Amino acid sequence: MSDGLARTLFALSDTNRLKIVELLKTGPLPVGEIAAQLRLNQPQTSKHLKVLLEADLVRIEPAANRRIYHLRTEPFQGLTAWSQSFEQQMISRMTRLETYLEQKQNAVNPKE
Repeated sequence: MSDGLARTLFALSDTNRLKIVELLKTGPLPVGEIAAQLRLNQPQTSKHLKVLLEADLVRIEPAANRRIYHLRTEPFQGLTAWSQSFEQQMISRMTRLETYLEQKQNAVNPKE
């Protein structure tokens, strides 16, 4: 597992950070609006955003005296590829199991 993937998984391991990611899927938001929509205080929201920023899940766009947070898609593409590797591995295992069971069934009940 890469360090980037580990940071992504760690950052997403908190319910509030997942909620922030869900909010940012709809579009960029300033810290105050994120805090208000999630009913969190601003320092707590900023702490969560810092973790998401360090994991490269978000980027900041300065706008006057506000900081607008944008969701980055690249880390999620890596996460998708990683999870799909599990799916491919499970399909391969199930196919091997199915072949094995068919062989056993044919050994018990040979076709005439």
